[in-house]
Amino acid sequence: MIIPIRCFSCGKPIAHLWEEFKKRVEENGEDSGKVLDELGLKRYCCRAMFLGQEDTLPLINKFKQF
Repeated sequence: MIIPIRCFSCGKPIAHLWEEFKKRVEENGEDSGKVLDELGLKRYCCRAMFLGQEDTLPLINKFKQF
């Protein structure tokens, strides 16, 4: 799934932080909680948007489009 532009609960813009979060957690192996703190995501609703996100685009691209 693609990260939403804004948090569903509070409306804070969060999409511009997704690439940096993904790079730091997956490639660099940093702790996700520490990365969220450094990116300025303090509210639990915004943090849940990042921690609950699953990147499914590579899987979806395998299927034929009509």
